[in-house]
Amino acid sequence: MRAVSTAETVATTHPWAIHAEALKVRAGRHLAVDGLDLNLATGVHGLLGPNGAGKTTLMRAFATVLKPSDGRLTLLGTPVDARADLRPARRALGYLPQHFGFYPRFTVREFVTYMAWLKEMPKAAIPAATQRAIDRVGLSAKADARLKTLSGGMLRRAGIAQAIVNDPQVLLLDEPTVGLDPEQRLDLRELLRDLGVDACVLVSTHLVEDVVAACTEVVLINEGRLVWQGTPAALVALGDDGHAGDSPAERGYSALLRRHRAEAAR
Repeated sequence: MRAVSTAETVATTHPWAIHAEALKVRAGRHLAVDGLDLNLATGVHGLLGPNGAGKTTLMRAFATVLKPSDGRLTLLGTPVDARADLRPARRALGYLPQHFGFYPRFTVREFVTYMAWLKEMPKAAIPAATQRAIDRVGLSAKADARLKTLSGGMLRRAGIAQAIVNDPQVLLLDEPTVGLDPEQRLDLRELLRDLGVDACVLVSTHLVEDVVAACTEVVLINEGRLVWQGTPAALVALGDDGHAGDSPAERGYSALLRRHRAEAAR
């Protein structure tokens, strides 16, 4: 049976877990997300795009870290704007930033427990939820090790553990595979597929093959705009030997970017 969390206090009747309409988000003075339209429901969605495409800014907006400068954004039916009470939506979120902070002297267990407390989980549910999250990312043997002693890959897994401790309805993972070895990447793919049964999972990555293997849908953005949205099979079908890439998926990705750049240049 799936653990009950505070995330379940948010209504789930909205057709889209994430709804963005003409969304604009600034990163400093730069308009990093420029009029983006996107709808995401339950499942695992891979977010692709070149460096500077706006992926991290978009993830930060979805995580309610950045407020949109224009357009509309709703999370689980809750508008993300200056008037909204975001606490219920934030309880239903899980977020792994590209670079996350932590107290080096905390153990893995203390870190995940602390994050569960910040997410306002019921006190009685936190110990079991913490252990389950640690187990799911393969850090059971390191649960009482201090974070400062962990390798880069282990730290990344601790970051994923804190993101999933509340069984979020919306899970946002920015470059979760950084520092993971090939076997750990395979384990993460399996975890993502499991999480995507009940939640909307959005994974930002440069690894096209991970998206094809683990995701039910692919979202490609460039220059802050939606370039393409479709299934991994459709992305693979776009690839041919005339485009750069070592696999059909990478060639399909290359073909889409080239087409978008050609259309933008007209």
